[in-house]
Amino acid sequence: MCDYSLYNVKTRPAKVGDKLITREFHSGTRGFSAPKDRKVAVCVLPGTELSFRDKVRRIRLFPWSKTVSHSKTAIFRQINQDKPVAHHDALEFPDGQLVLLTYLEEGQQATVLQLPATAIDAKARKRAARV
Repeated sequence: MCDYSLYNVKTRPAKVGDKLITREFHSGTRGFSAPKDRKVAVCVLPGTELSFRDKVRRIRLFPWSKTVSHSKTAIFRQINQDKPVAHHDALEFPDGQLVLLTYLEEGQQATVLQLPATAIDAKARKRAARV
């Protein structure tokens, strides 16, 4: 899914090994793009494992909010599915903390470590259909 790219932004699916950067899109929400092609949103599937170069930073919503996660790895999740006008894209950290992608600070670098099994299975089915 690609919540952050729904408004006038080109998209492409994430691949294992992709280098990504968090950025704000024209729609006023944040998501991922490739560092060299910031005009294209990179869509990450739920269950995708990401590794960040540094500890993950998020914007401070309240004075008492934490701004840094103590982890550099996260799994991409979809939340709030029952709320059509809410943000859905989030990161789940090893401690169970969920952070909406739109709350991440801009400019953070991440690498796609692993796609969910369903994405890998779909690619295998496409290859098998061609044979």
